Amino acid sequence: MSLLWLRFALGCYFIGLVYAFVALTRTSDLFSRVALHAASMGMVFHFVSLTELFLSRRVVWTSVHNGESLLAFLSMSFFMLIYAIYKTTSPGVVVFPVVFFLTFVAALDEQPVLLTQFVSNKGWLFAHIILIFTGYAALLVSFGASLLYLLQERRLKSKKPTSLINFLPALEVIDQIGYRSLLLGFPFMTLGLITGSIVAITAPSVGRVDFLDPKILLSVLMWA
Repeated sequence: MSLLWLRFALGCYFIGLVYAFVALTRTSDLFSRVALHAASMGMVFHFVSLTELFLSRRVVWTSVHNGESLLAFLSMSFFMLIYAIYKTTSPGVVVFPVVFFLTFVAALDEQPVLLTQFVSNKGWLFAHIILIFTGYAALLVSFGASLLYLLQERRLKSKKPTSLINFLPALEVIDQIGYRSLLLGFPFMTLGLITGSIVAITAPSVGRVDFLDPKILLSVLMWA
C-alpha cells in the first residue's frame, strides 16, 4: 500500500517537473501556484507512504529505494521551508526534477529487504541516515541557488536581457538562500558523519574500522 501512495506522490511531483521546464521559458504565476499546491499534495501522499513503511516494521532505510524515497521527501520539505521564508519557487527549477527522479526510481517496485543484523544499535543508524539526508537536501538547495545566482547575474549583466529565467528573484535573495542552506546543511553533514562513524565502530561483525577505506576517505573529502 505504501508503494501506491508513493506513486500518487509521483503524479503530483510530475506537475512540479513540468513547471521546472516551463519556468525556464516563461513566467506564469498561476502555474507556479498550481505546481506549489501539487507539490504540497505530493508531500502528503509521500508522508503517508513513509509512515506506512515505518509502522509496518519492515522498513530498512539502508535499502536503495527506501533511501531514495526518504531523500526525496526531505528535499521537498527543505524546499517548502525555503518557500515559506522567501516566498519564491525559483529553487524548484532544480529541486523538482531531482525529487521527481528519486521518487520515480523508488516507486518502480518494492526492493527486497536487506539484512542489517550487524548493526547493534539501529537508533544510531537511523539518526545517521536522517542527518546525512537532511544535509544532502540542504546542499541540493544551496547548489541550485548557486546555479540560479550565476544565471541571474549573467542575465543582469547582459546588454540584451532575455525573457528566459525572468522568474528569478533578486541576486541578494538568491545569495541568502544559497548561503543559509549551506550554513544549515554543513552541521547536519558533520553530525551525520559522526553518527556514521559510531555505527561503523559499534558494528560487531565489522571489526576494526579502516579509515583509509575509499568510501570513508571520499566521505571525509566531501565534508572538507
